[in-house]
Amino acid sequence: MDRLSIDGAWQFVPRIHADPRGAFLEAFRAADLPRPFRLAQINCSVSAAGVLRGVHFADVPPGQAKYVMCVSGAILDVVVDLRVGSPGFGRWEALRLDSEERRAVFVSEGLGHAFLALSEQATVVYACSEGYNPGGEHGVHPLDPDLGIDWPWNEPQLSDKDAASPTLKQALDSGLLPSYDTCQAFYAGLH
Repeated sequence: MDRLSIDGAWQFVPRIHADPRGAFLEAFRAADLPRPFRLAQINCSVSAAGVLRGVHFADVPPGQAKYVMCVSGAILDVVVDLRVGSPGFGRWEALRLDSEERRAVFVSEGLGHAFLALSEQATVVYACSEGYNPGGEHGVHPLDPDLGIDWPWNEPQLSDKDAASPTLKQALDSGLLPSYDTCQAFYAGLH
């Protein structure tokens, strides 16, 4: 896997074996991940063009690492460093995930994750290290100008929950965001 500019995030570019029948690829191999990953849940999200989901994150510990793939259509996938005290705090990186290249992104606990559906319909499958825990899951407003994410859509469609999410500053001031040191200690305990 290749490191992204956000510490704790990697991308995987599979080798696609194509012939006249179609194509085959290994979409996920635990042995190739940069660190241990316990599979607890697999989610599937189907979105219309212009739907924006995120920026989501979970309390650490236990957090929720994600391995994200777009199995149909195309999305702009975004990772945001929300770890207070991180050298990259507030930075984001975007990658196009689609059903042509079939890249995947691994997002560590404590990082924020969001995506925007670029195609008429996009199906995203993501494996999670922990199951859904509504009391420990949070969001930062994806259109927060202080984050400055360059979404290639004029008026993306948000859920009511995402539209009501705090800005990065509000989340920071309220103590909602994970600590970089806590995340680093958690990662060290995984090995």
